[in-house]
Amino acid sequence: MTDAVGSIDVPDAQDEAPESKKKARKGGKRGKKGPFGRLALFYRQIVAELRKVVWPTRNQLTTYTTVVIVFVVIMIGLVTVIDYGFNHLVKYVFG
Repeated sequence: MTDAVGSIDVPDAQDEAPESKKKARKGGKRGKKGPFGRLALFYRQIVAELRKVVWPTRNQLTTYTTVVIVFVVIMIGLVTVIDYGFNHLVKYVFG
């Protein structure tokens, strides 16, 4: 079978290289820094990811919160009705 990339049965040229020529990596960026450097890198990456987040506006947040609270109240009512029904069913069956 062939697709746009090539054959599945035939390995790529980079896969055919002998194992003796490959060098083992020792951690990349993290291998050169101490524990405090790695911790600082971790926090910088967190801040960079948080800057990419699209935060909701106050209006959107109010809408989302209202929807969640209404949904939870409906689910509480549904579970209460089902529980009440099972309670009476069990009392009827087992006396």
